[in-house]
Amino acid sequence: MTDSLAAVADAFDDLRGLPFTARAAALRRAAGLLEARQEELARLMAREMGKPVTQGTAELVKCATVCRHYAAHGEAMLAPVVEDGATILHQPLGPVLAIMPWNFPFWQVFRFAAPALMAGNPILLKHASNVPACAEAIAGLIAEAFGRDDFLRAVFVSGKEVEPLIADPRIRALTFTGSTDAGRQVAAAAGRHLKKSVLELGGSDPYLVLDDADLNLAAKTCAAARMVNAGQSCIAAKRFLVMDAVHDAFVALLQEELAAYRPGDPSDPATTLGPMARADLRDELHGQVADSIAAGARLLLGGAVPELRDLPYYPATLLDRVTPGMRVFDEETFGPVAAVTRVAGDGEAIALANQTPFGLGAAVFTADGSRARRIAEQLDTGTVAINSQVASDPRFPFGGVKDSGWGRELGAHGIREFVNVKALRM
Repeated sequence: MTDSLAAVADAFDDLRGLPFTARAAALRRAAGLLEARQEELARLMAREMGKPVTQGTAELVKCATVCRHYAAHGEAMLAPVVEDGATILHQPLGPVLAIMPWNFPFWQVFRFAAPALMAGNPILLKHASNVPACAEAIAGLIAEAFGRDDFLRAVFVSGKEVEPLIADPRIRALTFTGSTDAGRQVAAAAGRHLKKSVLELGGSDPYLVLDDADLNLAAKTCAAARMVNAGQSCIAAKRFLVMDAVHDAFVALLQEELAAYRPGDPSDPATTLGPMARADLRDELHGQVADSIAAGARLLLGGAVPELRDLPYYPATLLDRVTPGMRVFDEETFGPVAAVTRVAGDGEAIALANQTPFGLGAAVFTADGSRARRIAEQLDTGTVAINSQVASDPRFPFGGVKDSGWGRELGAHGIREFVNVKALRM
């Protein structure tokens, strides 16, 4: 750990001294390596955390996209700006500690690493403990792309060893993606040591299905948004707020869509529902389902732990008649469980959508663009999708409010999170 920190700290001057054109060329090489090795790396994700290989392949393609995006646009995003006679510079801060989760083991890293490296900041990567081979693969790939191994180093340390890294004066900032509870601990440590931080935490994304929605589109999109990565995503659809007039029809369509997801070996391309990452996560999810059924929710699909699986599978599960006070409404459900709540109108839908400590993403399904805009502006989230699912995109800022964290990744906002905005006044 000490050697890796020293290495990235010593490499800072070399990285920031590289012209933007050289950094961009290295990111383009990284993109090519990701694409060339996508089969190997997708199988690595399947083996370590259970992601179906088709989803892993798509994740790697997205990583290549973010590398090329910042290679093409990073220099312009950080160009000096002249304002009222002053010149505003955007200069790198220095080594950034990245504490990353297991659910998207490549994308979570690359969506931060591509802009950070383009800005001139070396990286110390503390990845999740259950994806060590992914961490090593990322470090090796960046080393090959840049021609040296000290611009990004992976360290394998316990949670107790994280705060000494945050405290070290050579670490200038940190980024964390993970649970809200862990985010509070990281934020407290960052505050104690006066380190800039970006936090992307939990979510309980509401999807609002209005009475004029295209129900076939809504059901298909909502199912896909709930089931991505076996539901183990902070921006997965989690609560479905459906208007009275279309409730029964939508629920029938959603049930049909969810029932089509096929569990199986994550290395099999035919598998559409992989196992959950750990048995304890599956058991916690099942507890949320069971408690909600006991409180009055109606089980329409799934809801039982498979008995003969050697991996921690959980079936696609659909609960109707969900109300506030039930665990699947009040808490984040990190797995393939869809919770449907009936609402009477726009006002109730907005109120219930915002009745959560989280504020990451939301979606609205309606044929009326002005109505969608009016509702979207009242939702307390960092992103709102209209007639589509919430997704991170290299072109746009991504992040949350409330207990979903602070700061932004991606877009021009993301690359500027870890720079010194310096004013030169003559």
